[in-house]
Amino acid sequence: MIKTIKVMLCPNNKQKTKLFACAGLARFAYNWALGYEKKNYESRNKFISDCDLRKIFTVLKSEKEYQWLNDYSNNIPKQAIKDAVRAYQNFFKGISEYPKFKSRRKSKPSFYADPCKIQFTKTHVKLEKLTTSKKKNKQKFNSIKLAEPDRIPVNAKYSNPRITFDGLNWWISVGIESGENTEQPTNQGIGIDIGIKDLAICSDTNVYKNINKTTKIRKLKKKKRRLQRRISRKYSKNKKGECYCKTRNIVKSEKRLLKITHRLTDIRHNYLHQTTSEIVNRKPKFIVLEDLNVTGMMKNRHLAKAVQEQCFYEFYRQIQYKCNWHNIEFVTAARFYPSSKLCSCCGYVKKDLKLSERVYICPECHNVIDRDFQASVNLMRYKELTA
Repeated sequence: MIKTIKVMLCPNNKQKTKLFACAGLARFAYNWALGYEKKNYESRNKFISDCDLRKIFTVLKSEKEYQWLNDYSNNIPKQAIKDAVRAYQNFFKGISEYPKFKSRRKSKPSFYADPCKIQFTKTHVKLEKLTTSKKKNKQKFNSIKLAEPDRIPVNAKYSNPRITFDGLNWWISVGIESGENTEQPTNQGIGIDIGIKDLAICSDTNVYKNINKTTKIRKLKKKKRRLQRRISRKYSKNKKGECYCKTRNIVKSEKRLLKITHRLTDIRHNYLHQTTSEIVNRKPKFIVLEDLNVTGMMKNRHLAKAVQEQCFYEFYRQIQYKCNWHNIEFVTAARFYPSSKLCSCCGYVKKDLKLSERVYICPECHNVIDRDFQASVNLMRYKELTA
């Protein structure tokens, strides 16, 4: 089993400049490979493999115009060319859309590091060829401080190390081989109903509240709204004709806005991790989640913002991979399964149940129950019904 660990980097100013240069090289190699493949296809020639493209790129490095390519690690453009060719092949297989050229302004800066040459210590990570000097005091430039010491194990087998920039900080993500968990859970299965009022209602009576309703989140959202208005006013004041002029104060305000946005995202994702880990650590035999039509829910202008803030996809993703880690069976209920409309006592289906009715009253057996809790109970029984 391969687990991925992501840790923030703390580079100095010179290292930041070099990291951006490495990301620029990866973007250049990706666009070069994509352009070469496109030109080759228009000429109606045979498809060029990534191995042949890398050979052509090696010859390109010997030209005087591209001598600057020799100042960086060979593995950065090599992997970028592989990624471009894979994206091009996936388009013709019908897996993805036609790959676009990476923009300097809009694309996310990232590059690949060789897993054989990358070295981790308790506090630092040593990357390949950040400096071309062989002096000992200059070689320290290759070592970048980790924000979390002892997070990544030393002398382990690493796979697919990637260094990325999220607009504020540099991060390194690396896959590490770990032993498989052989323990089989024996506790009763859990059905989970996710919604907007509460994040998750479990069939074992545990309720996880909506974190977006807390005072902390509300204050941050209010601060974000005010800052957005302030930036908008600054843009309108500095308008020159039809163009908007970006001043240094606007750049500072936008950086402050980005920090608040990242802070909100981090709080929400951290809460999701805490919630999903707590559910999985109860070691149920199986977990059942409903296949919600999130795209359809986002079309409702009254609910779209609340649905977006709940991060349903991230919740599904975390539950799914954590179930695989702990040998828990993950079951997805059918989209049109009447989990809320089905009475948990007599099995009557109340077809005219409105979204505003938060308490379910059965007209047959007069059962009175919270609709979300009833949905979680019905989801728990879903596996038995479909078996």
